[in-house]
Amino acid sequence: MDTLLDRFCRYVRIETTADENASSYPSSPGQWELAKLLLAELRAIGLGDATIDAHCIVRATIPPTRPGAPAIAVLAHLDTSPEFTARDVKPIVHRNYAGGDIVLPGDRSKVIRTDESPELARLVGQTLVTSDGTTLLGADDKAGVAVIMTAAAELVARRDILHGPIHIIFTCDEEIGRGVDRLDVRSIDAACAYTFDGESAGAIETETFSADRATVTITGRNIHPGLATGRMVNALRIAGQFVARLPWQRLAPETTSGRDGFLHPYVIEGGVARATLGVLLRSFETADLARQADILRAIAATLAPEHPGCRIDVDVRNQYRNMRDGLAREPRAVAIAEQAIRNVGLTPVFRAIRGGTDGSRLTELGLATPNLFAGMHNFHSPLEYACLEEMELSVRVLVELARLWGSQ
Repeated sequence: MDTLLDRFCRYVRIETTADENASSYPSSPGQWELAKLLLAELRAIGLGDATIDAHCIVRATIPPTRPGAPAIAVLAHLDTSPEFTARDVKPIVHRNYAGGDIVLPGDRSKVIRTDESPELARLVGQTLVTSDGTTLLGADDKAGVAVIMTAAAELVARRDILHGPIHIIFTCDEEIGRGVDRLDVRSIDAACAYTFDGESAGAIETETFSADRATVTITGRNIHPGLATGRMVNALRIAGQFVARLPWQRLAPETTSGRDGFLHPYVIEGGVARATLGVLLRSFETADLARQADILRAIAATLAPEHPGCRIDVDVRNQYRNMRDGLAREPRAVAIAEQAIRNVGLTPVFRAIRGGTDGSRLTELGLATPNLFAGMHNFHSPLEYACLEEMELSVRVLVELARLWGSQ
């Protein structure tokens, strides 16, 4: 447990925030720093084949102890969300959590409240880790990284556990939808894979949103405002009107839940002459994405004539697809994960993610990759926390996955 906690705190102190505006892969230098640390640690536990490629993807393989058993892969991502700063993370360990609200000392206005975080009620007496409230913690997905590293050390040390090859892969820029852009799925050579990028103990995530991203580009006309009458076309003003016409009462993340999809405008950039608007399209049904794109194009078609001289372009790009259908191609992936969770004394809880993982793209590309719990909560927020005991259970599940696949 102390080794797992030490690993986790060491990893979260390295800033690895993804940068959507960067053209490099990875998008931030801190991902290289963490990758190099993990390379050294993988070699230190005895995995001499560990490498980092030109794209900062870390790979290693735990050799089989049962020749001929199927290979599996396990993945986590190095980056953290750009939605809040992760610079100078100060992890705080709350041992034997007594219950009640948790006031974060770096910014006492940041409070993890029990009425907003119902999971806290079942974590009384356990060890929680938070930031000081001024940053993300980075448990998404450094909890998964710590789980995989800890399980790898155990599997290397314990030759009595019979298993096939276990491929370890750490990716970059998952938070901005680029996690497997530079990963050749054909090179993995595994029966299936598992991402450790989930929440509460026992969770198996077998569905994700299908996702597209739209860039709305509004071209206006700039001129000195003192001479603007009848001549200026303000792209920023038009962008604001575009956002106002999105159907937020029924298709926004703040007004939907469960299996409802949404259109989410999340960034506006630019000025009078040109403005761009980023919009996320999300639905559990892939066919709905085309209808959501049609909504954006219809807004553009009705708004442009109201502002003569402007141009509105809507460019929609594929991001990832619901893993549900792809998992059916390798049913053992979910069945064995379910059994592994039961074998460590937990009840499997099947969930659909209102988001996506590297597993969404890997499954789409032909490698069945469900997502398993890693003990993280409230991620993408300064109110993020991780539960050490849930992380330890995740380590046990990974070891059990190795054993069960070794018996196939």
